[in-house]
Amino acid sequence: MEDSFRIRKGLYLLFFLSLSGVVCVSIRYYLPEEKKSGSLVANVLKDLKLGPGELSAHSAQLVSKSNKQYFQLDTHSGNVIVNGKIDREALCGKLEPCLLLSEIVLQDPLKIYNMEIEIQDVNDNTPGFSHNEFKLEISEHVPTNTRFPLESAQDADLGENSIQNYTLSPNGHFRLDVQSDEFGSKYVDLVLEKPLDREKGAEVRLTLTAVDGGVPQRTGTVQIKINVLDINDNFPQFTQLEYKVKLKENSPRGTLVAKVEARDLDFGSNAQIFYSFHRVPDQIRHLFHLNESTGEITVLGPIDYEKEISYDMNIKASDGGGLSAGCKVLVLVEDVNDNVPEVAVISRTSPLREDSPLDTQVVLFSVTDRDSGDNGRTSCSIEPGLPFGLKTSVNNYYQLVTQQPLDRERVSEYNITITATDWGSLRLSSSIIINVQISDINDNSPIFEKSLYHMQLWENNIPGLLVGLVQAKDLDAEQNAKVTYSLLPGKVRDQPLSSYVSINSETGNLYAIRSLDYEQIKDFQVTVRAVDSGSPPLSSEVKVRVVVMDENDNAPFILYPLQNGTTTSNDLVPRGAEAGYLVTKVVAVDRDSGQNSWLSYELLKATEPGLFSVEAHNGEVRTTRVVTNQDAFKQRLLIVVKDNGKAPKSSTTSLSILLVDGFSDSHMQIVDPPSEEEQDNSLTLYLIISLCFISFLFLFSVITVIAIRIHKTRKGQKGSHISSGNFYCDADFVPNSSGPNGSGTLSHPNCYEVFLTAGYGTNEFKVLSPLLPSLAVDLKAPMASNNDSQARGAVSEDSAARSGGPGCAGNQAITANANIGQNDWLSYQ
Repeated sequence: MEDSFRIRKGLYLLFFLSLSGVVCVSIRYYLPEEKKSGSLVANVLKDLKLGPGELSAHSAQLVSKSNKQYFQLDTHSGNVIVNGKIDREALCGKLEPCLLLSEIVLQDPLKIYNMEIEIQDVNDNTPGFSHNEFKLEISEHVPTNTRFPLESAQDADLGENSIQNYTLSPNGHFRLDVQSDEFGSKYVDLVLEKPLDREKGAEVRLTLTAVDGGVPQRTGTVQIKINVLDINDNFPQFTQLEYKVKLKENSPRGTLVAKVEARDLDFGSNAQIFYSFHRVPDQIRHLFHLNESTGEITVLGPIDYEKEISYDMNIKASDGGGLSAGCKVLVLVEDVNDNVPEVAVISRTSPLREDSPLDTQVVLFSVTDRDSGDNGRTSCSIEPGLPFGLKTSVNNYYQLVTQQPLDRERVSEYNITITATDWGSLRLSSSIIINVQISDINDNSPIFEKSLYHMQLWENNIPGLLVGLVQAKDLDAEQNAKVTYSLLPGKVRDQPLSSYVSINSETGNLYAIRSLDYEQIKDFQVTVRAVDSGSPPLSSEVKVRVVVMDENDNAPFILYPLQNGTTTSNDLVPRGAEAGYLVTKVVAVDRDSGQNSWLSYELLKATEPGLFSVEAHNGEVRTTRVVTNQDAFKQRLLIVVKDNGKAPKSSTTSLSILLVDGFSDSHMQIVDPPSEEEQDNSLTLYLIISLCFISFLFLFSVITVIAIRIHKTRKGQKGSHISSGNFYCDADFVPNSSGPNGSGTLSHPNCYEVFLTAGYGTNEFKVLSPLLPSLAVDLKAPMASNNDSQARGAVSEDSAARSGGPGCAGNQAITANANIGQNDWLSYQ
């Protein structure tokens, strides 16, 4: 009945697959265990009837039905190779056949081929016993041919590679009886052939050897220690020869599985029962615990329905006299919904073009659940609100496809959560997040950050100076978002715009090519175009207004008095003018703007300090006190004009002011000062006369000193002792005297002081000479200013009136310094 149901189920599946257009073929290969990684399993091209390159053309993938990918598929050659070492015993245990199921999935169109690889056993395990030594207690009155069951050895291999025989070391009392059960397992009993005699030997030691049938042959041994006891004539008896129990998987440790019970009719120690596992694999001992006193079997390790659906164990009950009996316990494991569905991605398309048509496959994935029945049935879903949907395929394969248009600028990527849920009573689910990147197409133009840019630039800039940054953003990505900048053609003051500014095509930095002058151009406008690198390229434009800012780069220009290099005019001021009298006004302008053009006026130097002042804001020159007759006839004023820039600039001018008693023409002619050329000629003549006179005085003084030292005794009463630094008066020396009224150049006796400087040499000397006549002569002296103005000094006519009377003229001395090889300077007081 069950076979007919399976046949009908297979027919229905084939019919469904034929309708869906999906081809399913099953192939099987055989592979010995322990093959090295990279070993060839088989070539599937011939079995699948495919040509070379068809696997690669259809994006073939090998999908494992287990948790681990044991094999790899070379889509070019069609070879299936081992991905890692395979241990059949760890994979399947005693289960036969040991199959690894995989599927070869071809796309476009979708085809699925089932592949089964049977792992064949090799002799890689040695027989082994659970203990190193077995202990038996046998009464001496046990009759011959009594059988004593021994624990069988365990060999993880199968068939011929498993245990084939047992041998016993030579002895005089026992032999082995090896038997096989219906499943081919070997069981061994120790048979007594000759009665034991405790008085002859209280202990018997034997060696039991288990031999498998593999090549090469493997063996395992255990020692048997037999203690000979007194008589025990009753065997333990189990209440049941077989126990059947059900146990849910994942039962916690300590859960009671079953309780076995045996009775013994003997008394005392011969009636005491001890329970133990008998002829069970190590797996049973790791999963279950048997209480040797009570016979209770409890859970010790994890019980997993997906690994084993039932466990068969033998229990031996032994009394204190060495007699024993056995029973069987069959544990049936019940499935619970303890495995979550597993989602495996077969293929996916990422990035996905934003102009992809509807129903485009994005992801192909499969869902498996290791549980059985409804616990293993699954369904899939994705979160709502996404432009994607699910299409169900066969064999729990699903397709994620597009259902709405995509826009990368709105959403550039999607993290799609796929949830798989089983149909168990307590439903379990698992999720996987699929990241899908949306690739860009050029559907957006560059956008400038501002609709109009305003930039400022100081004049007198260095060429190549950065003016500002123009930047545009493109909502597209990668090459479609790469923006380059350029300037549209234009003109500034009838010259090409390109001769004024340039732009960096990559960064959008705007640079000034030439140095700009605010006084020539105050602002100009350029147009910048931004173009992306898409195909076809898209562009946009923006206006940039560049404003040139003023710097303080122009010094004040003086309009009055005129600065044309001609002789400056003289301003007249009447003697007796009151304080605040307006003399003249200095007028200046500045080509700069703003505070750079705000001017202030200042009196830098004057012949008579304190006589005149200049208004700081309007440049008016006024008297600060009453003009008197004692003030010099000719006044020179040096006036500086400054602007208000951060680094102020200035210009200087000089004013010539004549102090007169009235404004008549005859007086103007009398007091008209000599010209510059006449002054220079007079000055040269006076300098020559002065030098000659000073030289004469020096020689005369030296001769006089020498003469005084020689005639010191005779001349001691007429003059004081002459030494360096003392005065000598000469009342008889009156050169160039013009008369008794003292109007000549030197009308009074003069005193002279001779100074010899320390370290006196031929290069320099000092001489005090008598006062020269006062002359109305201008002496030129260089003065430093921004415009290299000259300050002139004058000697007034009334200097002779201020000379001293009879006596020494030390306060009216003229000091002359002569430096050989340099210009000579004379200073007059």
